[in-house]
Amino acid sequence: MEQIIADLDKDEQELQLAVENLTRDYNMGTIIRSANAFGVRRVHIIGRRQWNKRGAMMTDKYLHVQYHPSVDAFMQAMRQQEYTVVAADNVQHSTPLGQAMLPRRTCLVFGSEGDGLSTELLGKADAVVAIEQFGSTRSINVGVAAGIMLYEWVRRHRLPVVSTFEKS
Repeated sequence: MEQIIADLDKDEQELQLAVENLTRDYNMGTIIRSANAFGVRRVHIIGRRQWNKRGAMMTDKYLHVQYHPSVDAFMQAMRQQEYTVVAADNVQHSTPLGQAMLPRRTCLVFGSEGDGLSTELLGKADAVVAIEQFGSTRSINVGVAAGIMLYEWVRRHRLPVVSTFEKS
């Protein structure tokens, strides 16, 4: 396992992910598994430290988990590493994901299931982004939201541009 981790760490780590005060372990497990699937090497946990790792299906063993006791500690780490902090939340001033800038060195941040992100984190983030929704509710599961935003970043920065439309 150590050799696999060392090989994975050779890839430049441009995308990181953070969660703030998640309360449901199954959501944390889903987010960790999605982060691993999309090549994220570092996940930041802000606030709540303990979680049941069973839902991560051992994928947490292949990435680095860093704990931050506060939003300030997390933001200081991101500034030192020169990351853009993009908060995901359905708030009044958020930019739709389809129109949002997602720089290469980005840390996507997701909040608790009920309350979303704290006003402190929303105020300190470089951008606040919302996933466009078209149904009757205005929220989706945090694990699903993380998967959507991770894929969007990967689509923009890692996938080749391919046209599947051909005129006959």
